[in-house]
Amino acid sequence: MGRRSKPPAHSTSAGLCALADGRPRAVHTHCAMAAAENRLIALLSRRDRAALLDISESVELQLGTVLCEPGEPTRHVYFPNDCFISLVAAIEGEPALEVGMVGSEGMLGAQLVLGVGAMPLHALVQGAGTARRLAAAPFRRALSESSSLQQALNRYVYVLMAQLATSAICTRFHSLEPRLARWLLMTQDRAHSDSFHLTHEFLAHMLGVRRVGITGAASDLQRAGLIRYRRGEITVRDRAGLEAAACSCYAADRQAYDGTLV
Repeated sequence: MGRRSKPPAHSTSAGLCALADGRPRAVHTHCAMAAAENRLIALLSRRDRAALLDISESVELQLGTVLCEPGEPTRHVYFPNDCFISLVAAIEGEPALEVGMVGSEGMLGAQLVLGVGAMPLHALVQGAGTARRLAAAPFRRALSESSSLQQALNRYVYVLMAQLATSAICTRFHSLEPRLARWLLMTQDRAHSDSFHLTHEFLAHMLGVRRVGITGAASDLQRAGLIRYRRGEITVRDRAGLEAAACSCYAADRQAYDGTLV
């Protein structure tokens, strides 16, 4: 078999850089979560939330770090607080494509809930920040002992499935500018900020299009006063306008989450 395709490298001011080889740096503390806490953990009962925090650790996830590869055993699960993670599909000889995104609304490693020990996708850190991390074995034990954790994660698996299905439909049927608007809204939701750093080249990889297409679509959004783009720094200037410009897939993603987990 040929060598597996790798996900695209992450953005820098100079374009795409090599993926980081370092592991997430652990911060050994079990104090209260950051202000942008993980919403799945927040859904747990007080007792189960305290138990999960006690067996997990806070980690700083660095930009571009690969957290898992397709087919490899899942060693850790991650509950992002203020970071966010791209789920990327790749096949031999073709550009990689982002099919999902995980932020404070979810977790990485949800397949363990289904009894599956490996991820089918690449996962890399798209936005640096903090997360709660715990090893797979303690996570499985916590899942078997906590009904509120089981309920929250069973519902989240549905939300993730809906997001993956919506992403496939969006890529196939919707034009680039509404897709870009949707992607920027998803990023803003998980970045907890109006501004974030992304290059046109990275956006092209994530959306599976040529860079010139991203340049044109981003320019249209900027001329409409919806975003500001300068030297890789994107600022959302008109949130309501960007939502109106996005395809219906963004609203579908929000509805799946709000109708299932909130």
